Amino acid sequence: MNRHKPDWRGWKFMWPFAVVFVFVFIIPLVYAVYISFYKKQMIGGTRFVGLENYGKLLADPLFWSSVWRVALFTVVQVPIMLFLAAAMALCIDSMKLHGTKFFRISTFLPYAVPAVVSTLIWGFVYGAKYGLVGSLNDLLGTHIDMFDPSVLLASIGNINTWEFTGYNMLIFYSSLSTIPHSLYEAASIDGASEWKIVRSIKLPELRGSLAITVIFSIIGSFQLFNEPSILQSMVPGNAITTYYTPNMYAYNLSFSGNQANYAAALAIVMAVITMAIAYAVQLKSMKEQMK
Repeated sequence: MNRHKPDWRGWKFMWPFAVVFVFVFIIPLVYAVYISFYKKQMIGGTRFVGLENYGKLLADPLFWSSVWRVALFTVVQVPIMLFLAAAMALCIDSMKLHGTKFFRISTFLPYAVPAVVSTLIWGFVYGAKYGLVGSLNDLLGTHIDMFDPSVLLASIGNINTWEFTGYNMLIFYSSLSTIPHSLYEAASIDGASEWKIVRSIKLPELRGSLAITVIFSIIGSFQLFNEPSILQSMVPGNAITTYYTPNMYAYNLSFSGNQANYAAALAIVMAVITMAIAYAVQLKSMKEQMK
């Protein structure tokens, strides 16, 4: 009798999340788009300027400098991190590694450490005068400086790799855990070597999880903020500028430069760039899985 009557029970379970989602994501996003069309002036107050902030941003060399820096960071750091994560997952799944549980927990533990704490730890390790690197320099007579501008981005990449490799490893390991062990037994009976099993069975199974980890890693890399922001006070000179990454540039424009409207336009453009790249990766992954 009630099959044509709307059933609202599902919405009753969803509304707590929906309310939080609207207030912490939708409303701030709409407000950021709204204020990006305005400009605050010392004389005349805030006035509507349309796309002026976006036009100024696209011609801003400081913005593009920060974008190319995080793009380079993404291209280099993400493949290294995911390769290490996949290798760790394969080692754990091989059942030939002693202390598997300890290894799995210890590699995931850095992800549980807050990014600020991780950066401070590595900042003191990198210190040429007071840290581990400084002690090694005194011991070996070398002059290694992890805060040198030429290697600073790699030093930050090492921190990110240490933080998130274990997280990605668990994603890969969860994907490998779904493979029936009877498939491995059948391959072994047919004479397949361990490397043949990895190449023909395990690696193809990682394609879906690889797409997820790539997308998450790209989004996280383009949002790079905590590590360079914390290291800024520890690095001598002006190696980490206020526009070192797009997020740092937006933060300093908004809170130090009193240019919240321009910072909002920057945030919207970065969101569009990140979404476009993530969507392209997702489409490519879907096409490969359909082959």
